[in-house]
Amino acid sequence: MKVSFIDNKPAEYGASIIFAKHNLVLDSSGRAYRDSASTNFDAAAKAAAFKAESGKLFESFIMMGDEAVRLIVIGTGKDEKPDYERLVAKAVKRLLPYGETLLTVHMPSESTPEDAANAAVGARLATYRFDAHKTEATLTKTKQIETLKIASDDADGAKQSYENYHGPVCDGQLYARDLVNTPSNILFPVAYAEKLKALEEIGLKVEILGEKKMKALGMNAFLGVGVGSERESQFVIMRWDGGEKDAQPTALIGKGVTFDSGGISLKPGNNMWDMKGDMGGSAAVVGAMIGLAKRKAKANVVGMVGLVENMPDGKAQNPGDIVTSMSGQTIDVQNTDAEGRLVLCDVLHYAVTKIKPVAMIDLATLTGAIITSLGHEHAGLFSNDDDLAGQIMSASETSSEKTWRLPLAKEYDKLLDSPFADMKNIGGPTAGSITAAQFLKRFVGKDTPWAHIDIAGVGMKNTRNDPRETTFGTGFGARLLNRWVADNHEG
Repeated sequence: MKVSFIDNKPAEYGASIIFAKHNLVLDSSGRAYRDSASTNFDAAAKAAAFKAESGKLFESFIMMGDEAVRLIVIGTGKDEKPDYERLVAKAVKRLLPYGETLLTVHMPSESTPEDAANAAVGARLATYRFDAHKTEATLTKTKQIETLKIASDDADGAKQSYENYHGPVCDGQLYARDLVNTPSNILFPVAYAEKLKALEEIGLKVEILGEKKMKALGMNAFLGVGVGSERESQFVIMRWDGGEKDAQPTALIGKGVTFDSGGISLKPGNNMWDMKGDMGGSAAVVGAMIGLAKRKAKANVVGMVGLVENMPDGKAQNPGDIVTSMSGQTIDVQNTDAEGRLVLCDVLHYAVTKIKPVAMIDLATLTGAIITSLGHEHAGLFSNDDDLAGQIMSASETSSEKTWRLPLAKEYDKLLDSPFADMKNIGGPTAGSITAAQFLKRFVGKDTPWAHIDIAGVGMKNTRNDPRETTFGTGFGARLLNRWVADNHEG
């Protein structure tokens, strides 16, 4: 989609979107449409009982000279601050079946340049498709919107806002969606690592550690997850050095289980195909790093993803096996389907000891329990630092990627006690998301501000209500992380 920002005047062809307040109160751009139309705009809206309530749509054709223009009017209600990104996404979703290839969105006069940039992002998200593996015979014949024009009173400011921040961050989110949607026979650990190596083209520094190097580092918890797979595990470190030369970096860490069968603790076959998305945390980190690089963020950030396939096999890890993590702590692996935390614990320890970040955040599709707790609307947030948790919640509001903080407390530690090792990797049927976070906390140390975000309910969805979410993979996290870095770690 080609995106441009233009001055606000009625379009002579293609589809158009305008906004209206309650009872069809139009601003100057909307009135220009009404006054230029040879049809009775107000009468048509009245016949449709359209009163411009927030989020309601009115669709019509109006004549602009000799041309009929498809027009969608979006209601913004009475006093609400419009969510332009979501509203435009909803209108675009309505347009898609019609095969319109050109769309002009007319921003209200009271909107800001950032509002206009968000409107462009909403349109891009709503038009996202993943059809890389469809043949011409099965591809939908419906044309896509090819040209998007955002018309506003400050076109230059809107363009700057979009190109300097919102556009690159959206690029990262869409890339993350592609990763989550790609099947595991194509995106297995080595292939995934090779894709990430190619990101050096946009300015990232990428280092790949194979199993031999991980073994030398003592990353046995991580490596144990992949021993039942024929595909080699990979640990990928991406660096963006956009800040001061000697400034300590922040660290972003993602779980990248490219397929999770559960291992010997085999998952039920029903919907197991979803487990191609068990690398959603890594996708979020990759998407975030792409956004940082493309917008040339003035910060030093290290992104780390542990890539592994969890399969049952004669060589696979057994329930009851004991592994020694990179930290030296021993783990009684009572359930091989609680594998993500085994990957993350070694990556977290690597980050603390080798990178020494000022703060770090990990993201993972870690527990089904978080879906029971929060459904598909919020990610679960856990942190050992109140300031960091507050920063993430603030970034969550601004980025529209919602989080909800849950507790960490020493009272939960007893659920991880093992008679055979320093800890076990499951805590039992209660407080499943909390005990997973308590497990990870043991590999962070006391001096590093850390947060864990469980995105199992928001990183991949089979049913969606948000018009911006069009496929199984949502790309959740890429925007949240960029917002957090921008608000707290850029000069």
